[in-house]
Amino acid sequence: MAKTRPGKRDLDSYTIRGTDKVVRAGDCVLMRPSDNNTAPYVAVVEKIEADNRNSISVRVRWYYRPEESRGGRRQFHGAKELFLSDHYDVQSAHTIEGKCIVHTFKNYTKLENVGAEDYYCRFEYKAATGAFIPDSVAVYCKCEMPYNPDDLMVQCEGCKDWYHPACVNMTIEQAKLLDQFMCSDCSSANVKKPQTTYTTSPPTNGKVEPKRRKK
Repeated sequence: MAKTRPGKRDLDSYTIRGTDKVVRAGDCVLMRPSDNNTAPYVAVVEKIEADNRNSISVRVRWYYRPEESRGGRRQFHGAKELFLSDHYDVQSAHTIEGKCIVHTFKNYTKLENVGAEDYYCRFEYKAATGAFIPDSVAVYCKCEMPYNPDDLMVQCEGCKDWYHPACVNMTIEQAKLLDQFMCSDCSSANVKKPQTTYTTSPPTNGKVEPKRRKK
């Protein structure tokens, strides 16, 4: 944990202005951007401090949205996907708009209902280099893309791979009516296909990610 700065004292919690929601270290929060047309920033609170004038600040570690990373948003990125970055800031606690939950990818895919406050993270992101951890993930379907939880997929009873309906000449409505599915490769023989991976880190000449603005 970061050391308390001179003239600062640690606080156990902070109550968001105009609400009864209490924020503590380790909580994920929505923070007001400088541009009102921009979606709130998402961060995890590392520390809460107050100075001698009782001004409260929070040390945060930012989550980045796919479009804020080098390489931008890609086909397999879900609408609620975030990357946990190595970018830290100290912000005024008054910029906190609300709380949210950033799930692991596995737990997010198990949610029966996804609320406005639900997000997920499956990658860490190095803001200076544009690198991702892990740098590769399993891919599925004929299109060989990582899993996007926003997209419906059907599983082959033979190879156990997952397919997008459009990639196997089906509509989403047809896929929902299936009791079982066999891909074309397994329709005559049940063959286990090797799993391949997709490299997630973009080229070094990718675009530069946006900067967070301090309040």
